[in-house]
Amino acid sequence: MERRTGVREAEADGTATGPDPDARWLALLMHAAFFLLLGASLTRFLMRHPGEARTPWIIALSITLAVLYLLGPVLGSRPTPRRLTWLGVLVAVWMVLVVLAPSFAWCAVPLFYTGLRILPPRAALALVALLTAFVVAAQLRLATGFDPNLVLATPAVAAVATAVFVHMQRQAVRQRDLAARQRELIDDLLRTRRELAATERREGTLAERQRLSMEIHDTLAQGLSSQQMLLQAADRTWDADPDAARRHVRTATGIAERNLAEARRFVHDLAPADLAEGGGLEAALHALAARESAQAQGALTVRCHVEGTPHAPLPDRVQSALLRIAQGALANVREHAGATAAGLTLTHLDDRVVLDIGDNGRGFTPEPGAPRATGATGAVRGHGLPAIRARVHQLGGTLTIESAPGEGTVLSAEIPLAPTALTTPEDPT
Repeated sequence: MERRTGVREAEADGTATGPDPDARWLALLMHAAFFLLLGASLTRFLMRHPGEARTPWIIALSITLAVLYLLGPVLGSRPTPRRLTWLGVLVAVWMVLVVLAPSFAWCAVPLFYTGLRILPPRAALALVALLTAFVVAAQLRLATGFDPNLVLATPAVAAVATAVFVHMQRQAVRQRDLAARQRELIDDLLRTRRELAATERREGTLAERQRLSMEIHDTLAQGLSSQQMLLQAADRTWDADPDAARRHVRTATGIAERNLAEARRFVHDLAPADLAEGGGLEAALHALAARESAQAQGALTVRCHVEGTPHAPLPDRVQSALLRIAQGALANVREHAGATAAGLTLTHLDDRVVLDIGDNGRGFTPEPGAPRATGATGAVRGHGLPAIRARVHQLGGTLTIESAPGEGTVLSAEIPLAPTALTTPEDPT
């Protein structure tokens, strides 16, 4: 309540932060009206009563009243003891003037405003009633006889003026409270937007890290794993079979060159190097099959087959995802399946594209819904099958695994080509 009263007073005086222009205008008008009425009352007295003995007192009290009124803004607008003392002295001097010269009663109107602006509501109403009584008494003294208008009109005008001013004060308080609530709502909205933006940035960062981890697993990590096995094989056969050791080293060198190309591609735009060469997905799959066969040195033969023709070029991210899926699946076949043959089959249909990767390896029993899925041969891998599932899911597709112990494995990734299925914000490449 104290805070609201202070706000109301500051607004009325035009001293609040972001002052109300209407309140400041009203304050200036009342100040001007007071001095105008004081000057008019003094002039009327001097014209009607020249040379009277009380004239010096009237002039001195008028000057005192003007000086006191000028001190009001200096003392502030809050009802401090000093401010209340000033208001009491101001009203007392005015009352003395009214007793000596009833024409000074008109100065009561600005004093109404001053009292209503400074005092609490009940005290302000009491002051208004006291000032009104003095005005009525002064008017009756000036009248030649009893006039009902003087008795009734002055209180009625005072009541209307008081009601209007109190209503204006309450409206100002309501508007200021509404503005404060609006500022709070805006602050909450801005804070929520900042938190949402920070959350989106964190989610984007995590998604990008996951995507990069899958990219690194499907390319650099697999290549480094192959190099490690080849170099270990070369080390074991270096003395017994130098030619075989050299073949292992040359194959490892080819893998290193390929990994270097992939690493450079990461730096540029993270697109698969096979696709960056411009041959499209089919050429990239054929190159992948030939490379895997060459690296296996006869232990594994990988063939690639394409069925159908696309009605329109596949989106870049679909091509990148399918190539990464093929790389990840063949890496599992090479490292764990114990297969001698594998095949890549790319099928173009009207509304979807399907990539099948099959092998004649040892197979395994799929465990759907497992939190940490197995690779093509059932061996638990860090990013193999989970990465493939993630890529398929990001494109709105489905992943099917058919396998049984001793019967090989077929992994099928089906990607829809409808526009609505390719609007997810994540980029699998």
